Amino acid sequence: MTNETENDSLVYGFHAVQTLLQRNPERIEQLWVQNDKFNSRVRQILKIANQKKVAVHQLEREELDTLIAGNHQGVAARCSARKGYDEVDLENLLDNLEVVPLLLVLDGVTDPHNLGACLRTADAAGVNAVIVPKDNSAPITSTVSKVSSGAAETLPFIRVTNLARTLKWLQGRGLWITGAAVDESAKLLHCADLTGPRVLVMGSEGKGMRRLTRETCDELVYIPMAGEVSSLNVSVATGVCLFEAVRQRMIP
Repeated sequence: MTNETENDSLVYGFHAVQTLLQRNPERIEQLWVQNDKFNSRVRQILKIANQKKVAVHQLEREELDTLIAGNHQGVAARCSARKGYDEVDLENLLDNLEVVPLLLVLDGVTDPHNLGACLRTADAAGVNAVIVPKDNSAPITSTVSKVSSGAAETLPFIRVTNLARTLKWLQGRGLWITGAAVDESAKLLHCADLTGPRVLVMGSEGKGMRRLTRETCDELVYIPMAGEVSSLNVSVATGVCLFEAVRQRMIP
């Protein structure tokens, strides 16, 4: 776990900083580059910074190590607070979507590394937004940003007050709610129809979905496993489920 907060202002690592520069350069207050590290990826960062008119400050490795607790790869930025998204933003997003919606709900994922990995996978799968409850969920921190490889800057991350109520509201808009769970009523993932307007719900690392969340789902699915291990890490399970949905949606 980490003591980082939601308002943590540091972004570090090549992919995270590059995406920040490309998508939200106005958030950058200070951009740092290690003064003896000028490989091709750092040169790309410098090129984009020049295009976006963002000043670059060179620091010694030791100075960056003091500022950044994680693997900064020689680049880091201090930023203003990122935009927060809520239920109103979710409604606006759905109103303006020009594709069949695919949303990911993470119910109680509190580990920042798992959250970052889920965001990275969701971005790769073409998810339109990630929804989490305001309570008992990891916020976007510098660790999440680094692990997500920039997806934290591109994906709408929507925090809602009442997750079950939001799911019911989404059902009212015609979205089908599919939850991943080991349950007698669950069907095999590959036998479920994951096309059409869809919300995929993944539970927490230990306990899975909460009772109200599970009861709100239209259907439950499970991932078949042949080995001795009875469950998968939530980020791995999210990838399996999302790309099964992608596979089905690619079929004419």
